[in-house]
Amino acid sequence: MSEPMLGGMAQTERDRPEPLLRPGNTNCGGCGLSVMLQMLSRAVAHTPVQLVIPACCAVVAAGPFPFSGYSAPVIACAFASTAAVATGLAHVARLNGEKTRVICIAGDGGTADIGMAALSAAAERNEDLFYVCYDNEIYGNTGGQRSSATPLGAVTTTTSGGKEEPKKDIVGIMAAHAVPYTATVSLAHPEDALRKMRHALELAGFRFLHVLSPCPTGWKSEPAQGIELLRLAVRSGLYPVYEIFDGHRVVVNVEPEMSDEALARYFAGQRRFAKSKIALGQVRAEIERVWQRLRERAG
Repeated sequence: MSEPMLGGMAQTERDRPEPLLRPGNTNCGGCGLSVMLQMLSRAVAHTPVQLVIPACCAVVAAGPFPFSGYSAPVIACAFASTAAVATGLAHVARLNGEKTRVICIAGDGGTADIGMAALSAAAERNEDLFYVCYDNEIYGNTGGQRSSATPLGAVTTTTSGGKEEPKKDIVGIMAAHAVPYTATVSLAHPEDALRKMRHALELAGFRFLHVLSPCPTGWKSEPAQGIELLRLAVRSGLYPVYEIFDGHRVVVNVEPEMSDEALARYFAGQRRFAKSKIALGQVRAEIERVWQRLRERAG
């Protein structure tokens, strides 16, 4: 059982602090969120942090009070208010002269859909927040419904023939606010992922990371294949890995092979595409459209 939290704070005196997500949590095997939090633990190191988590799998992982699956203070908030709650914490930390960094951990539903208003408002004000969206491309904690981040062709409980609309460009939307830093993160490229996390942690102002997060339950995939699926997504061009500075300077970090073989293997490894009415040709055309726009921005 996880250790009790004293006043919501867990502290360690060891040279290497315990991970943000402790062993024995409730996350599913192969969960991309777990991998992301282990990487984030390395980036955070000894920096004091507070986590703000809305309704999602990440907040369930905390477990029942007075125990916690997290080694940092956590505020569980309503679906729509993550960025608003975090803004209050960041202002209090600044008023008290604290070095605490406030980190939001939210899924795609709580980011691109239900939490969009508060998120956009905080970004427009350039609040001093580090916002991480772990995108499993569904409402994973409520039965696997479609979100605006669900990709073209994916079958969910509310898109029985496959989603007909392309995935929302949440990274482009956040960059349009001209925030200091926006980036996509591939968990299959750990050096690049860790560099981006550390860079975002050190900056002031609003920082946004988008992490494609394998969900074996929702993706209908094998738990052990999550990282390989991410490699295929990057190789095929389906998931661009890049960063945007101050809303305008775009840098592509990993050049894709644009491999049709990788794209086919990516789709074949997930049963959520098995009954899709969307052909791979349509997906490839959407990938080409996204990359054309990205390369124009990269200049």
